[in-house]
Amino acid sequence: MLADSFETIVQRRRSNRRFDPEVIVSDDIIERSLKRAILSPNSSNMQLWEFYWIQSPEEKAKFHALCLGQSAAKNTAHLVVFVTRLDVWPQRAKWNLARIQESLQGKEPNKMEKRGLQYYSKLMPLLYRQDPLGFFTGIRKAMCFFMGIRKPFMRFGGKADQRVMAHKSCALAAQTFMLSIAAEGFESCPMEGFDAVRVKKELGLPSGAEINMIISVGKGTEEGIWGKRFRLPYEDVVFKR
Repeated sequence: MLADSFETIVQRRRSNRRFDPEVIVSDDIIERSLKRAILSPNSSNMQLWEFYWIQSPEEKAKFHALCLGQSAAKNTAHLVVFVTRLDVWPQRAKWNLARIQESLQGKEPNKMEKRGLQYYSKLMPLLYRQDPLGFFTGIRKAMCFFMGIRKPFMRFGGKADQRVMAHKSCALAAQTFMLSIAAEGFESCPMEGFDAVRVKKELGLPSGAEINMIISVGKGTEEGIWGKRFRLPYEDVVFKR
């Protein structure tokens, strides 16, 4: 029953690269959209993301330069930097564990609750822990190999797999944010062209953080749409089995 509304939002969302500097996008719209982004699906509810909302004129000017002078980063009402935080997995695992423990209210956990407690106290450390010598990477790869001999098993090894997982979750949040901005009647543009080293330095991020993308928001203009939207034909990308 919401399909028509969602179709309108999806069709409306276009990457707009030129914004009207005279039109204000209220803070309430960004706040609502970020709250919706937080509700996005993510791996194991670990929420290994952070969103940096850039709104001051001085900061926006800095980020225009850090985004290599792109038109999409000029005259924006707001910028949001989507960041992955693999380095905070211990805190996020403990946070999830605490939520389950709080829900027990002193009673004995049932089967599902026991699985949740083990999931965040044992499986998440095994999945995310790293060491300089690669000991835990070796354990994960060995487990995947031997467990996968007889049955389907998730193949998961080192930091590259962890990074992919975190970036997938963060990108889902970014898409939710952009759809929300479209639903609010404004435009956005996701950017991959930026100096990641300088962006991290400007935000004061630690080495374990990575920039997923930067999204500009504003009132789009006709000049900001670079032609019709072209996509490969349905039959070229969708395969029924």
